[in-house]
Parts: sequence; structure tokens; C-alpha cells
Amino acid sequence: MPGFDRTGPSGQGPMTGRGFGMCGGGYGMGRGYGMGRGRRFVSRQEESVMLEDELKTLEDEVKAIKERLSETKGSK
Repeated sequence: MPGFDRTGPSGQGPMTGRGFGMCGGGYGMGRGYGMGRGRRFVSRQEESVMLEDELKTLEDEVKAIKERLSETKGSK
């Protein structure tokens, strides 16, 4: 639970994680995995779009890293 703000993992709501926050007493006592609360199943098309977005983000990060690396090598 980021910030102990009762939003659960990734903002999915209380009692959707492993119970390590306030809702579960901090001992892993939450309802957690397998209960389906706060979970959303996506279609293949939605998953494809999400994966393409993730790939684009990663490619942009690699590009930025390579650019910065070349800058650092050139400034010796």
C-alpha cells in the first residue's frame, strides 16, 4: 500500500493485496491473490495495445540511455 493511504496495490482499493498494510493488520492477512477483487481481465486486443505502448516506452528509454551514454563518452 503506497503511502498507507488505503488505496491498495496500484490504486485497486482496500483488501486487494497481500494484507501487509493497515487493512490486513500488516501481517499478510488480506484477502489477496485469487479473490478477484479489483482485478480486471483484458481482451487480447487490449493486451496487444498495452504491450505495444510498453514496447514504445522501453524503446524511448533505450534511445535516451544511448544518447546520454554517447554524450558522456564524448565529454572525456
